[in-house]
Amino acid sequence: MRNITLVGFMGTGKTTAGRILARRLGYRFIDVDEEIEREQGVSISHIFSELGEGYFRMLERGKINELSRRPGLVISAGGGAVIDERNIEAIKTGGVIVCLTATPDAVMKRVGNSAGRPLLNVPDPMSRIIELMAAREQFYRKADFTIDTTAMTPKDVAEEIIRITTGKI
Repeated sequence: MRNITLVGFMGTGKTTAGRILARRLGYRFIDVDEEIEREQGVSISHIFSELGEGYFRMLERGKINELSRRPGLVISAGGGAVIDERNIEAIKTGGVIVCLTATPDAVMKRVGNSAGRPLLNVPDPMSRIIELMAAREQFYRKADFTIDTTAMTPKDVAEEIIRITTGKI
């Protein structure tokens, strides 16, 4: 059972749709950020503010590498995980990558208050969303499949992932 790893910008539905997808496939769902928080005993926001993004990316890389070797998982990778080519290689070794996208407006509505989103703790979060999406686009294109979740429910997203990955996992 090859893994399905969900990548994409924050607020595109990786965790919500991923949980539904895992249930439907009988896979185990793992959110990389939640695993890091559990193991470190602190929030991602705390790691960013106290230890820096570089430290967080190191933890993220280790966790993705570990999970990619285990079969039968739906993995929700953090929004910036794809900026490290080593993460992409590890994920592809263990299965397929599905990138979830959404418009900046949809992301802004979904993430709401940016307090739990360290990269959006800025005076103009919408501009930051647009900037980060543009910077990461080249990395998101390395996914095996892409789904625009803007007008979809999480259940619809899970069903679409099953449809497009049938025979590929």
